[in-house]
Amino acid sequence: MNKTIVLLALAVFASPAFGGDVKVIANSSVAVAEISSDELKRVFLGTKTSLADGSRVEPVLEKGGAAHSVFLKEYLGKTEDALSTYYRSLVFTGKGSMPKVLASDAEVAAYVAKTKGAIGYVSAGAVAPGTKTLEVK
Repeated sequence: MNKTIVLLALAVFASPAFGGDVKVIANSSVAVAEISSDELKRVFLGTKTSLADGSRVEPVLEKGGAAHSVFLKEYLGKTEDALSTYYRSLVFTGKGSMPKVLASDAEVAAYVAKTKGAIGYVSAGAVAPGTKTLEVK
């Protein structure tokens, strides 16, 4: 019985979708080094297009995977379906547009590195040359 509990606990904590397994990255043109979780949420939900310092930002999402799941849960408080519904309603009402969605950490990192104001997220261990990591407060 104790062996089962230990194995179950190990499985849960070893899961790639456990918190802290994602980092927020930005193009070097983004002047801030940190961002509040509320500000980050508003950027990715399209209700904020610039940061406190006036930098315009463009959110970039991953199509799926562990980092995407963690980001949605921890920072946006939404499921994949809820986020899709949210973006569709923004587009339908003319209040916003769909953000760029890319297939992998490497694609997100490359896009963020070359696009002024881009902000995205990747797995914590991902290499993201040409970007800077933002601390989320």
